[in-house]
Amino acid sequence: MNPWRLRLLSQLDTLGTVRAVAQAANLSPSSVSQQLAALEAETRTQLLERTGRRVRLTSAGLILARRARAILDHMDSVEAELRGFGEEPVGLVRLGAFQSAIHTMAVPAVTRLAREHPHLDVELLQLEPHESMPALRGGDADIIVTTTDFDELPLGPDLDLVPLATDPILLVVPPEHPAAGRGAVDLAAYADEPWAFDMPQSYMANLALRLCRQARFEPRVVCRFSNYMMALQHVEAGLSIALLPGLAVDPRYRVATRELATPVTRTISVAIRRGAPPRAAVRAVLDALRQHPELPLPGRE
Repeated sequence: MNPWRLRLLSQLDTLGTVRAVAQAANLSPSSVSQQLAALEAETRTQLLERTGRRVRLTSAGLILARRARAILDHMDSVEAELRGFGEEPVGLVRLGAFQSAIHTMAVPAVTRLAREHPHLDVELLQLEPHESMPALRGGDADIIVTTTDFDELPLGPDLDLVPLATDPILLVVPPEHPAAGRGAVDLAAYADEPWAFDMPQSYMANLALRLCRQARFEPRVVCRFSNYMMALQHVEAGLSIALLPGLAVDPRYRVATRELATPVTRTISVAIRRGAPPRAAVRAVLDALRQHPELPLPGRE
C-alpha cells in the first residue's frame, strides 16, 4: 500500500469530504479521488461508496483509515531506526502549538533541540486548540501543545496527554483604565465596555463570549484579531479591553491585567497519538517541552 494514499484516506476520515482533503493536501478533488481509487485497487477492497454527490467510507474503509495512522507512524519509526539505528533522534517532527505557546514554550524547546540533536528537524506550526486536535488525529502534526479544558475540544482513547502548566484567563485593560488597580474583577462591571475578540468560532472567541454571557451581558465587540499582538496594541491605545490567556500578554505592551473574581484557568498539555510507542524523534520533542522553565504568568499592575 502506498503510504501517501493511506494518509489521504486517513484525512478523509478526519475531514469528511474529498474537497476538504484536497484543500489540506494542496491537490485537486479529482486527484484525490484518483489516488483513493488507486488505493482500492492496491487493497482489492471497496473503501468508498457514493451517497448522492458525496462519498463516504465503507466499513472496510473505516477500518483501514483508522489503522492507517498507526501504520504510518510505524513506518516513520522504522525509517528513523534505519537512519540512526535508534540511538539518536533523527528525521522530521511536526510540532503544532497555539499562538501564545509558540514563543514561551515551543521556540525555546526547538532551539534546545537544534543544539542537542543536529539530525532532528522540527517543523513548527501555529495551530490554535480548535485546529490542533484534528491536525494531530489526521496526521498533519506529530505532537501538539494545546488545551483540553473546554467542551468543544473532546478527547478520546486515541490520544495521550502530558500536562505542562496552567494559565489564567485575565482581563486586559489600558494602563489608565479604572480597572487597572489591585484585586480581582467581576466581568459584569464591564458590560458597557468596547471589547477586542479573537476571530469567530476560535477557541478564545468562544471562551470569552461564554464568560461574558455567564456574567449576563452580550459584549460589544469593536474589533477582531487573529493575532494577540494586534489585540494588545488595540487595548494599549485605549480602544478596547479584552480577555486573554496569561501567556499571551507580552510585557512589551503597556497594558494592565486583572484576575477574574471567579478564576478561570486552562491546562496546557502536550498531546500525541496513542498506539505504537512514539519514535525517538517525537520523544525528544516531548522531553524538550517538559523541560521548559517555570512559566511567568502575568498579573501586573
